[in-house]
Amino acid sequence: MKKLEDLDLTLKLEKQEYKKRLKKLQFEMLNIQQFLYQNKIGLIIVFEGMDAAGKGGAIKRLTRPLDPRGFVVHPISAPQPHEKRYHYLHRFWRKLPQYGQIAIFDRSWYGRVLVERIEGFAKKQEWSRAYKEINEFERLLTDDDYIIIKFWIHIDKDEQLVRFKERETNPFKMWKLTEEDWRNRKKFDEYVEAANEMFAKTDTENAPWVLIPGNNKLYARIKVLEETIKHVEKEVLRRGIKIKSSIKRKK
Repeated sequence: MKKLEDLDLTLKLEKQEYKKRLKKLQFEMLNIQQFLYQNKIGLIIVFEGMDAAGKGGAIKRLTRPLDPRGFVVHPISAPQPHEKRYHYLHRFWRKLPQYGQIAIFDRSWYGRVLVERIEGFAKKQEWSRAYKEINEFERLLTDDDYIIIKFWIHIDKDEQLVRFKERETNPFKMWKLTEEDWRNRKKFDEYVEAANEMFAKTDTENAPWVLIPGNNKLYARIKVLEETIKHVEKEVLRRGIKIKSSIKRKK
C-alpha cells in the first residue's frame, strides 16, 4: 500500500543531468501527444499535493513542448455557487478532454476526500462514499478511450516553510501565497492522513496514483515526465497498439 511516509524525500538530481534528461523526455512527450491525437485517445493527468509542492512547475515542464491546441490545464478551486447545485463531479465532467486531447487537472475531484473532508465542507457520509463514486467515474473513462494517471507531489513541513518564506519575499511569487496556505499548513498531518486513506481506496490499476518525492524540484519534474510516458506506453500497448514516432528529431 502506498504511503507518503515511505517516500525518500532526499532524492535529488543535479542541474546538468536534469537538463539533459529534460530535453529527451520533452521530445518523447511531444511524440506521445501526436500519437494520442492520431489514435483518438484522451489523456487525463491529475496533480495533487501539499501547497508549494511544485505542481505548477511540473505541469509547466510537462506541457512546454506540446502543441497548445492539443491540451488544456484546469486549475481547480472551490466550486462556484451555481456549481454547488449539481453533483460534485458535474463540473469535472464538463472539463473532460476530447478524444485525442490532453487535460491536466491542477487539483481535482479528489478535493472531496481532501479539503472538503478536512474543512468540513462535505459530511462524513458524503466524503466516505466518494471513494467508490470516484473509482466508478474513473473506471467508466478508462473503459472507454481515456488514459488516467494521478500524481501526488510531496514535500515535508520544513521544505514547505522554506518555499512559503521565499514566496513572501519574491515579488514574482507573492501572488502564490495566501492566508489559506498558512491555515492549511497547520493541518499538514491531517492532510497526510487523508491522502494515505485516499491512496488506499483509489489507487487502481486503471487509474494509478504515483507518489513523487518533491523536496528537490528538478527530481520531481523529471519523475513526472518519466512516469507519464511509461504509463501511456503501457496503456496503449494494452489496447494492442505501440507508440511510433511521428516526428523527426534533429541530431
